[in-house]
Amino acid sequence: MTIPAPLNGVVPPVCTPLTPDSEVDTASLVALVDHLLEAGVDGLFVLGSTSEVAFLPDAHRRLVVETVTRHVAGQVPVLAGVIDTATLRVVRHAETALAAGADALVATAPFYTRTHPAEIAEHFRLIARRTGAPLFAYDLPVSVHSKLGAELVLELAAEGVLAGLKDSSGDEGGFRSVVLGARSRADVDGFSVLTGSELTVDSALAMGAAGVVPGLGNVDPAGYVRLHRLCVAGEWALARAEQERLCGLFGMVGVGDPARMGRSSSALGAFKAALYLRGVIACPLTAAPQLPLSASEVAAVGKYLAAAGLL
Repeated sequence: MTIPAPLNGVVPPVCTPLTPDSEVDTASLVALVDHLLEAGVDGLFVLGSTSEVAFLPDAHRRLVVETVTRHVAGQVPVLAGVIDTATLRVVRHAETALAAGADALVATAPFYTRTHPAEIAEHFRLIARRTGAPLFAYDLPVSVHSKLGAELVLELAAEGVLAGLKDSSGDEGGFRSVVLGARSRADVDGFSVLTGSELTVDSALAMGAAGVVPGLGNVDPAGYVRLHRLCVAGEWALARAEQERLCGLFGMVGVGDPARMGRSSSALGAFKAALYLRGVIACPLTAAPQLPLSASEVAAVGKYLAAAGLL
């Protein structure tokens, strides 16, 4: 389908349900997609960080895109992460994702090797030129160790290389610079600026962001759809109350004991445990080498769900 320009609204990064033997659970993935669509989301982003893209082998990646695009059947745009260390590998993932039915691509800056901003720009230009598909930049310096500066992003937008930005940098000043530039520059048209922060959606939308890509939106997509609609309607007091409820729910990402597991195991484990407790997916397993939550930690996730009115 044609991607709206700009893409706006709520575009959750879809979790990847796994079977107990670490294969893609396609039945649970379809159920999760239905859960999101029924809540009224505006698009789906598969193979992002919340999808555990860095942990998935290539065959898993392709199966995820094929399963989601086939089931969605054009109801909403499907963006596919094509995240890898460098350009040639990313282009190969992009070709596979587009052949599997993805509507647009999402790529980070190169990583593992350190790259100059000129090389990062060339990376995005080559992906766009070789695929011809709408391309969204994913600003994730905590993982790729390069920050996408506002000037670089806006330059690539003006060239028609980038269709949008998913900003998970935590740099609110830089984010605002991109929003202002996208709105004020005559040579930037139809560019989507999306926040990846679950906790500051109301303020990002007040700045002029087009939408949100919330990992927690897997657990409570209706809450984020409601929040977005309240902001669009200018109901800022109600939006703030909804945002604060979601902030409370987000506390589940800290249930894992940091003495025995990393932040990824805790956060993604909590999202999957919540989906399991809500009856959306059949198994809360996260991909190796992430560690599973304990029974008491899963019970703690249930308390967050109950407090938010989701159980």
